Amino acid sequence: MSHIHEHKDELLNRVRRIAGQVQAVEKALEGDADCAKTLHLVAAIRGAVNGLMEQFIEAHTREHVAHPDLTDEQRAQGAEDLLQAIRRYSK
Repeated sequence: MSHIHEHKDELLNRVRRIAGQVQAVEKALEGDADCAKTLHLVAAIRGAVNGLMEQFIEAHTREHVAHPDLTDEQRAQGAEDLLQAIRRYSK
């Protein structure tokens, strides 16, 4: 998983931003914030998680499905791993 380690700091920053957004929703709920404001906060979280997922899908596809040094078996496993993640994500 060297491709993850290469972008570790960037990924951690994205995850930390998402955690901050989740905390903002918690504070909004605790503080009885306006429904519309809270709705926008939740929508922003979804967008951030989608962006993170897209980054992982792209990295996984390039490294574990499309990389020219992979065997057919490795490509098949990479594709299956990707499909399982997408199925779980889309539920």
